[in-house]
Amino acid sequence: MLNKFALKLIATALLAGPVLSVTAMADTGPEIVDSKLQSGYQAVLVADGIDIPWGMVQLPNGDLLVTEREGKIKIIRDGKLLEQTVSGLPDIHNYGQGGLLDIALDPNYEDNGWLYFTYSTKQGEAINTALMRAKLQDLNLVDKQLLYKAEGNSDKRQHFGSRIVFDKNGDLFFSIGDRGMRDENPQDLSLDSGKIYRIKADGSIPADNPFVDSKDAKPAIYSYGHRNPQGMAMDPATGNIWATEHGPKGGDEVNLIRDGRNYGWPVISYGVNYSGTSFTELTEKEGMEQPKINWTPSLAPSGLTFVSSDKYPQWQGKMLAGSMKFNYLVLISVDGDKVVSQEKLFKDVGRVRNVYQAPDGFIYLGIDGQGIKKIVPVK
Repeated sequence: MLNKFALKLIATALLAGPVLSVTAMADTGPEIVDSKLQSGYQAVLVADGIDIPWGMVQLPNGDLLVTEREGKIKIIRDGKLLEQTVSGLPDIHNYGQGGLLDIALDPNYEDNGWLYFTYSTKQGEAINTALMRAKLQDLNLVDKQLLYKAEGNSDKRQHFGSRIVFDKNGDLFFSIGDRGMRDENPQDLSLDSGKIYRIKADGSIPADNPFVDSKDAKPAIYSYGHRNPQGMAMDPATGNIWATEHGPKGGDEVNLIRDGRNYGWPVISYGVNYSGTSFTELTEKEGMEQPKINWTPSLAPSGLTFVSSDKYPQWQGKMLAGSMKFNYLVLISVDGDKVVSQEKLFKDVGRVRNVYQAPDGFIYLGIDGQGIKKIVPVK
């Protein structure tokens, strides 16, 4: 059954001539509806004093590390924000949408102690995203190793990405936005940016990466044609990697990330320029992937997680995505490689920058301008 956006496009097509096939429109995802699955839960403030909380990880001792985009790793211990922050960070260029970005623990963290994070760094006049790993010793980063430093061709303030996720094999995926260079970076495999990358945990390149034998291509590239993916998560049931992506005005996306696939930006899009003018007439093209969800109007998606915790039995197996524009969560049901339904949760919870299910089983939300909230049962 077609959603309201698809019906609107059909009406437009009848007046203005054919633009899309009905199949392409039907593939843009089910309509978001109000959820009945919020009852019994509330989002409570754990710690304020964190302006733009980009990424979160929980250490085995229970400490919650939060990256603040301005360039600090803050620590929440026993429900309180410590004055002390993690020291030993590299030089971070806090600029526009750039700064200190995502953070993740190695799947074997308790054995090897590796902590991974992405950040923006300046190279002459150009700025781009880098990936580093380090170990934590007395709240100080030691044994720092730069695993990937994207070559820059932009001094713009936008579209750095970035999220980090490990797959079931222990390979590391990370995203970098197009750096505001939509006509240069996303479709060119010889250039960084507008891509999702896959490397080994030590920074080496997997031998089966899709472009490892392609002349001039960056061998770490896993998929391309991306605008600004700021949410990424692995489905623990299937191993599939999913990503949310900012479109321009309209055309925000949820994508299932496959090796070697082209996700179309900016050749195809369901969005327009912020001024309202068109930059492409195409919403589909052979050889380019359709989004599993197209959010128009844009909801500005950022963090993404799969719910596996038994603390939320009715949410298990579903994705939770945050909306920075509309201040709510979207609970997304998937069946293999298909999106089945979308439901709104926690309307007016705040500008959701990140959604994280911690090892303690609770879901934590990074809320711009507020801090960290935790979804707990109503007492």
